[in-house]
Amino acid sequence: MDTAIITGAVTPLLCSFIAAVSLIAGGLATVVVYRILLKRKRLNMINEAELEAEVIKREKIMQAKEKFYQLKSEHEKIINEKNNKINQTEQKIKQRESALSQRIADAQKEKQEVEAIRANLKTQLELVEKKSGEMEKLHKQQVDKLEVISGLSGEEAKTQLVESMKEEAKTEAMSYINEIMGEARMTATKEAKRIVIQSIQRVATESTIENSVTVFHIDSDEIKGRIIGREGRNIRALEAATGVEIIVDDTPEAIILSAFDPVRREIARLSLHQLVTDGRIHPARIEEIVLKTQKQIEEEIVEIGKRTTIDLGIHGLHPELVRIIGKMKYRSSYGQNLLQHSREVANLSSIMAAELGLNPKLAKRAGLLHDIGKVPDDEPELPHAILGMKLAERYKEKPEIVNAIGAHHDEVEMTTMIAPIVQVCDAISGARPGARREVVEAYIKRLKDLEAMALAYPGVMKTYAIQAGRELRVIVGSEKISDKDAEKMSYDIAKKIQDEMTYPGQVKITVIRETRAVSYAK
Repeated sequence: MDTAIITGAVTPLLCSFIAAVSLIAGGLATVVVYRILLKRKRLNMINEAELEAEVIKREKIMQAKEKFYQLKSEHEKIINEKNNKINQTEQKIKQRESALSQRIADAQKEKQEVEAIRANLKTQLELVEKKSGEMEKLHKQQVDKLEVISGLSGEEAKTQLVESMKEEAKTEAMSYINEIMGEARMTATKEAKRIVIQSIQRVATESTIENSVTVFHIDSDEIKGRIIGREGRNIRALEAATGVEIIVDDTPEAIILSAFDPVRREIARLSLHQLVTDGRIHPARIEEIVLKTQKQIEEEIVEIGKRTTIDLGIHGLHPELVRIIGKMKYRSSYGQNLLQHSREVANLSSIMAAELGLNPKLAKRAGLLHDIGKVPDDEPELPHAILGMKLAERYKEKPEIVNAIGAHHDEVEMTTMIAPIVQVCDAISGARPGARREVVEAYIKRLKDLEAMALAYPGVMKTYAIQAGRELRVIVGSEKISDKDAEKMSYDIAKKIQDEMTYPGQVKITVIRETRAVSYAK
């Protein structure tokens, strides 16, 4: 019983122990198996890596071999090309050597031929010298015989022969020279007349005389009253703004504008035309229209200058010279329109220069610009030729043109062939019957001097000589001149005119002073 109890108690313990031992043995077996499997896996990975490395190694070796073969092929190709070039160069060198050898052989052959010719010539020269000595001996014998016969030595006979030939040559030369000179004089006179006549015929222009009045035509005499205005305020404003005397008389459908300055007359004419067309005629409107017309005339002057240069084919002029040319339309020289005169001189100069074989473009340019000194109002004490020369020099014209402008009235010495041509053409244009009128020029000069004298007084803004110089209107600044000063100025100007100027009848001096207050509502 005790044994059974012990046996019954031991059996669970043994079972537990066996189970534990089995569990431990299983775990150890699992670990062993896991390690064996891990080791195999590592071996497989190492084998795969080695295989992959071997493959990569083989690929790299193949790529290296391909690169090597490629480089080797390129290298061989380069070497072949260089060898080909070397072979070609060697061929060329061999050809040149062959050609050079041939030339050397030819040169040696030619040298041998030259030597042979030289030897032949030497032989012939010896024969010639021998014959020459014999000829000289014979010539000397003949000369000695002639000297004995003539009784003169060889030098004396030679001297007499030379003197005789000199006298004969001089006589023939003088006769020939006189004949040529006479023919040249006749031909030169005839040719000069032909050139002048042909030039005048090819430039046939109408001769027009500038007047000092302009007739403004109106549709009806009712407009005259509107132009005069209430108590004459409109006509006074118009005369003050333009400096032109406006004569409204019984002449049907006409108003006369009188002024020595053509620019003023044109401004007055255009202003009247706009005022009459618009219908609004009052002092403020008159001043506005006159200012606009003045700007319009300035633009028209520039346009006339450009059109003139284009018509004549003259290019590259300074803009100020173009403006001066346009202003010539409103200037006159002894009654002859200055622009028309200058165009005529330009065309004449061009034709004459072409006939003489000179530069026609240069001559035409000088002819157009020869009277530009008459346009500016400054420096009136200088002759217009000298003033024009200074203007041309200031605006970079060529020295030939500058000299032609300054010398066309002999103020400076002529240094080019263009200068006498311009002088002659200026005389041709001005000397035609009816082209100029001396009295008008003297009259215009007297009126200009009258205005300039009054303008020299301090405080004077504008001066206008009207009524053919019988009235001088002086506009002064109200902030500079008082009423008493205006009266004194009127007296002083009258006294100075009386003492220094020559004039017919009497001259009325009117000093105008007014105050204006101008504001703008914005």
